[in-house]
Amino acid sequence: MVFAVVRAGGRQEKVEVGTIVTLDRIKASENGTVELAPVLLVDGDKITSDAEALAKVTVTAEVLGDLRGPKIVIQKFKNKTGYRKRQGHRQELTRVKVTGIK
Repeated sequence: MVFAVVRAGGRQEKVEVGTIVTLDRIKASENGTVELAPVLLVDGDKITSDAEALAKVTVTAEVLGDLRGPKIVIQKFKNKTGYRKRQGHRQELTRVKVTGIK
């Protein structure tokens, strides 16, 4: 069983070949490929975390499409002053499918 932990958008994700992952928006064309930076590689009983050895490892993924996350409502309120502020946010996301770990 081969899997890797990759750095993507300020977070780390555990991926295997065929895994579909939702990441922060990546500038890539739809049906294009991107390369993700590995942090850890597990190949059966062998665990690789050395930076020099990981420089030789490539994790490639195919871009499935862009989407937007759920709407988050931010509300601020201060008592007795009449201060109310309402703001919304939707995160820009990209869905990718891991195609290879070499």
